[in-house]
Amino acid sequence: MTVVYDCQDAATRQEGIDAAVSALKAGELVVMPTDTVYGLGCDAFDSNAVSALLAAKGRGRDMPVGVLVGSWHTIDGLVFAVPPAARELIEAFWPGPLSIIVRHAPSLSWDLGDARGSVMLRMPLHPVAIDLLRAVGPMAVSSANVSGQPAALTGKEARDQLGDRVAVYLDGGTAELGAASTIVDLTGPAPMIVREGPITRDQIVSVIGTAIGPADGAEPTGS
Repeated sequence: MTVVYDCQDAATRQEGIDAAVSALKAGELVVMPTDTVYGLGCDAFDSNAVSALLAAKGRGRDMPVGVLVGSWHTIDGLVFAVPPAARELIEAFWPGPLSIIVRHAPSLSWDLGDARGSVMLRMPLHPVAIDLLRAVGPMAVSSANVSGQPAALTGKEARDQLGDRVAVYLDGGTAELGAASTIVDLTGPAPMIVREGPITRDQIVSVIGTAIGPADGAEPTGS
């Protein structure tokens, strides 16, 4: 059964977060607000739940799911070696609308799709998302929409697309930025912007002090 919680109401916000935690631990899907767009998420270490997430979106394994974290320090347990540029970008833009692609630790027992040893990480700037992430740990999260359809900017838009495939909807009002995050790939010899969003190329260059390659390949969908 699908349940919707109004997280703008202090009386139901914690109830909603608690329900979302229970759903995630049971391997179910949750929709939550972020600062960019609404996200569809599950436990990052539950491969069956990740498969259910991809199926709910109608998306293949060739578009792996990113991971949201609730703290800067979480990435130290997820990444094989954090590049200096990643540290600089995290300090400048997290929490916020910047996703970074890095090599994940080979010991991790997760399956996020055909990621070829990499993972896209972000820490969102939204209190509901942060509270949930700090309660459950890293979550596999994609934009809360059916693949090929517009990203959901409200809880209702997410429900209209995903319906009862989601156990818990956390409604936090309209997403503040209304655009998916900027993505920077740090797995190659030089940083590369995969998708430019709220954080611009110039802002990124001003932090890491090096040239950035152009966007390349298919544009991923995420929050």
